[in-house]
Amino acid sequence: MVDVTSSAPAAEEAPPRKASLPHLGKARDFALAMIVPGLLLLLWYVATTQRWTRLIPTPAETAEYMVDFAVGGIYDDAFSATLHIHLLASMSRVYGGFLLAAAVALPLGLLIGRIPLARKTLDPFFQLMRPIPVTAWLPLSMILFGLGAKSAFSLVFLGAFYPILLNTIFGVKNVDPKLFEAASMLGCRGNAQFFRVVLPAALPSIFTGLRLGLGLAWFVIVVGEMTGVPQGLGAVIMDGRTLSRTELVICGMIIIGIVGYLSDRIVMMIGNHLLRWSPTHHG
Repeated sequence: MVDVTSSAPAAEEAPPRKASLPHLGKARDFALAMIVPGLLLLLWYVATTQRWTRLIPTPAETAEYMVDFAVGGIYDDAFSATLHIHLLASMSRVYGGFLLAAAVALPLGLLIGRIPLARKTLDPFFQLMRPIPVTAWLPLSMILFGLGAKSAFSLVFLGAFYPILLNTIFGVKNVDPKLFEAASMLGCRGNAQFFRVVLPAALPSIFTGLRLGLGLAWFVIVVGEMTGVPQGLGAVIMDGRTLSRTELVICGMIIIGIVGYLSDRIVMMIGNHLLRWSPTHHG
């Protein structure tokens, strides 16, 4: 009796200690994630304050210009308080091109991955076109679509298309054959296997392709907005380069990085939600 009662308080005290572990884990993960950005920020600060270079502004000067770029009131130049205009312009091209790429690449990937005849017919063509860099398409897109937003949109589409397509093909083609056998034993046959077996099994690869495609869409937008568009973060970066305003270039880069990161987190959260049934998926 003494042993049982003496062990009860210990058992009751255990859950609070276990409950605190996830918070400690998140804090540790955040601290680890901040190591590299912190070191880069420190190197940036030292390099600019010690005058290793006179062409790059200090972190404080860049932060000051970022505030002016967002809300104005400091420099009052042509770029003051215009962040929302350029950001919305770039977002419309990035998300528009990405959604169109997904709408085309997902059905094609499912078709090529599932049907051998389609794979033999279409896959060699896409493998031939895939190594061509997006920058090589820039002159042709300007000829086909003219200067402006349409050229930028088409380049974003090309940048996002191939990662989505190839990962979808990979996911569909590599579905475990045992899953089809198990589905047949449970009475799931024919076209029903596509929705009950193929799609769920391919979802991890599909979402990997979507994340890669969206990341490349933000990567390509700078090239796409070289085509003479007046608004957009890529246009801001190009103007900064032309005007030798390094702080403007850095601000555009930082904003693209932050918005691209948040976009990736949203896609990952959607994928985690749809794949919460999978014991092997960890996000």
